[in-house]
Amino acid sequence: MLASAGDVVTQEIVAAAWWLRQHAPDLRVRVVNVVDLMALFPPEVHPHGMSEPQFFELFTADKPIIFAFHGYQRALHAIVHGRPRADRFHVRGFNEQGTTTTPFQMVALNETIAALHRANRSDIPTTVLIQGCRAALESASAYAHEHFEDPPEIRDWVWMTGGT
Repeated sequence: MLASAGDVVTQEIVAAAWWLRQHAPDLRVRVVNVVDLMALFPPEVHPHGMSEPQFFELFTADKPIIFAFHGYQRALHAIVHGRPRADRFHVRGFNEQGTTTTPFQMVALNETIAALHRANRSDIPTTVLIQGCRAALESASAYAHEHFEDPPEIRDWVWMTGGT
């Protein structure tokens, strides 16, 4: 499962789901966008909080969750702390690594590619896909360092149904 909170990381998650659809069509991926982080709390902790059945309806009871968050990972871990199986949340958030050049570089540092690591499916060539992702990330980063903007295929990306 892919989840997000924040505008840029939501675009990254949607793009990641689209990419997985193209390259691993047998992998079922659910995307959840969280607009109100307080809804992740239990209702007894915050008035916007979700009940346990509502929480499981969105996040399932047993699937791993890659959660892209444009903030510190510990903040989101604190919010879901106390939820059953909170260890399923693998938060990819702000990683201070010096200056970034573009919005894509910022989200690439979040390592959302981890979704492939968590897929744990023998019928999906995760090693090959991860190598392809890493090569594409390196190429995009080199382009950004040279041109001070993302490559056109990233900068101008839009969701497309069907083909590539």
